This record gives sequence, structure tokens and C-alpha cells, in this order.
Amino acid sequence: MLAETICSAVSAAGLGIAAVTAYRRRFMAAARITAYALVPVGLVMTGVVEWLTGIVFNPTVWIGFGLLGLAWLILATTRAVERRSLGGAGRPAKKAKAGPSQEAVAPAASKPSLGTPAPAPTPADDFSDIEAILKKHGI
Repeated sequence: MLAETICSAVSAAGLGIAAVTAYRRRFMAAARITAYALVPVGLVMTGVVEWLTGIVFNPTVWIGFGLLGLAWLILATTRAVERRSLGGAGRPAKKAKAGPSQEAVAPAASKPSLGTPAPAPTPADDFSDIEAILKKHGI
């Protein structure tokens, strides 16, 4: 009963604001405000507000949500423990094969690439193009 009264008051206030907005000749904004103001009354008339208040103030529903949370927590914990102990007792760990099949070789390379990075360009190389642009513009 209280929720329905509050929704009705909010809708009445919204319709009042919409009337003032329409009086100021801002009809599109007034139409939008009217639409938003009618939503709470529509929710009351469809029974959604009564259903929500029945859920919020029912302790059995909150106990049910608590049990669902507990179940989720147990499942998450068991998955984490299983993943942590997976290599030990659960399954045998995979052994790494030593051989030429694991070396990374470029398609046209004569020897395997060892992953050494190319030398970094010097700072003068990085700014040469910027200097050329500045000289072009006379700066």
C-alpha cells in the first residue's frame, strides 16, 4: 500500500513538471517527462510493484538468495582447489619434449631464431622525421 502511494506521488509530481515544461513551450521535453512520469503508475497497475515488495520483505526469499550464494561460493572454491592441485595428484603432468620440433624456425630461415631482439634505433633516428617536418614548416 505504501509503495503504491509513493509511485502515485512520483507520477503526479512528474506530470506537474511536464505541465510546467509544456507551458514554457518545450513540448518534446514535456512529452518525454510525461512518458517517464507514467511508468511508476503503470508498474503499480500491472502488479510489478506488489511482486517486488513481496520479494523484498519476505525472509524466505532472502534465505533462498543466501543459499544460492553459498552454492556458488562452494562451486567456485572447489574449482579453484581442483585447478591448483591438477598437476600433482589429479592427472599426470605433461612432459616437455626436447628436440628439434619445439624450436621456432621462420619458413625461409636457415637456422632457428633464438628470439634475440633487433638493436633499438638511436634517439637521433627517432627524431629525424620530426625535424624534417618542422624544417618544412619553417619552425
